[in-house]
Amino acid sequence: MNDDQVPLLCIDKLKVLSPLGRGAKGVVFLVQNEASDGELLALKAISRASIKSKMKNNDSDGTSSEYKRIFFEQEVLRRFQHPLLPKLRGVLSTENIVGYAIDYCPGRDLGHLRKKQTDKIFSDEFIRFFAAELVLALEYLHGLGIVYRDLKPENVMIQENGHIMLVDFDLSTKLSPKASTGSPSTTIIPSPNSDQLTNRKNGLSNFYTCCYPAISAEDSVHPAESVNSEPSFSKSNSFVGTEEYVAPEMIRGTGHDFAVDWWCFGVVLHEMLYGTTPFKGNNRKETFYRILSKTPELVGEPTPLRDLIRKLLEKDPKQRISVPEIKGHDFFKGVDWERVVQISRPPFIPGRFDDECTVGNKNIDAEDFVRAVFKVDNDVIGDENEQISTKHFSVF
Repeated sequence: MNDDQVPLLCIDKLKVLSPLGRGAKGVVFLVQNEASDGELLALKAISRASIKSKMKNNDSDGTSSEYKRIFFEQEVLRRFQHPLLPKLRGVLSTENIVGYAIDYCPGRDLGHLRKKQTDKIFSDEFIRFFAAELVLALEYLHGLGIVYRDLKPENVMIQENGHIMLVDFDLSTKLSPKASTGSPSTTIIPSPNSDQLTNRKNGLSNFYTCCYPAISAEDSVHPAESVNSEPSFSKSNSFVGTEEYVAPEMIRGTGHDFAVDWWCFGVVLHEMLYGTTPFKGNNRKETFYRILSKTPELVGEPTPLRDLIRKLLEKDPKQRISVPEIKGHDFFKGVDWERVVQISRPPFIPGRFDDECTVGNKNIDAEDFVRAVFKVDNDVIGDENEQISTKHFSVF
C-alpha cells in the first residue's frame, strides 16, 4: 500500500463514541467516521505532549526515537495483506495528538471473551480454532521478518465475522526474515466472502471437514530500523513485553529472535486452558524467577494440547517447538491450514456490535480525553521550539 492510499483523517469528522482501552502511550477509541458513511473504526490516539515529555527524559537521541516507534508501527500496518491482521484505514495528526485507525472489532479481545465463559476457560474446540489462527498470523509476521513480542489475550481481537485480528505492534521489531515454510499463510490470503459468512449451517464442523501491563523499553525498535530494510542482525537485545508472557531468553538478556513469540503462544494456550498464566508470582521479580526456573504445572491427564503447551514452554529457545512441528502436532490433527481463515462459522460470532457498545450515547473530545488520561501540561504542547520535523514521519 502506498502512502497516498492511506487517507488523512479529519478530527472534526470523527465522532468519538467510546474509549476501548489504553496503553503506555495512547488511548484507543471507538469512532464513527462521518466522512466515510459513518463507518466504525478503532482509533489509537497518542499524546504529542506525552511523547515530548518522554523525549526530555531520554538521551540526546531520544528526540526522534519515540516518533520512530510510532512510524514503525504504521509502516508495519501498511505492509499487511492478511485477513487476520489489521489494515491501516487512516492516519490522524493534530496539534495535540497523532494516531491511526484500523477496523473496529466488535467481539472485543480474547481475554474479554474468556471471562464471559461460564467457567472462565475455553473448550478444546475453541482453543484449537483460535490457536490455529494465531499460528497463521505469527507465521505470516515472521515471514516478513517481524517479531511480535507482545502476544497476550488482550491483543487478540475478534472481528465481526468471528475470526481473530492481532493488533498493537508497538513493541514489535524487525529481524532478518524467517525462511518460508512453503505455507500459504505467508502469502496473501483472501478474506471470506459474504456467501461464506452467511452459510453457517455446518457450524464449527467446517473447521475439520476441510481435510479432516507492558514493560517499557528505551529502545523497543532499533533506531535505524525500517520494515523495508534488510537488517544485518538476526537477534534483538531489547527487553520488552508483558511480564507474565516474557520469554526466558529475554530475561537472561542473551538475545532473542522469533522463538519468543512461540513462548508467548504457549503462555496464551495455558491461559485459555486453565484460566491463568503459568508463571505469575506476587511481584515482577518472583514472576521472572518462575519463568527462568519453574516447570509449568499442566494439571490433568495427558492430552495433545497439554503436550503442545509443554513443548512451547521449553526454556531453551533452540529446543522449543518450531512452526512445522506446531502445525503437524497432534493437537491440530485434521486441520486444513489452507482454509482456516475461510471458515464460515467460527465458534463465536459477535455481529456488528458487542453487548457493551455505547454507540450513540457519547460524544467525547479525543484530545481532551487523552490529555486527561496522561495528565499532560498544556505548556509542553505549546513549545514549538521542540516540535519534531513531521515530514520525515509521513503524516506526523
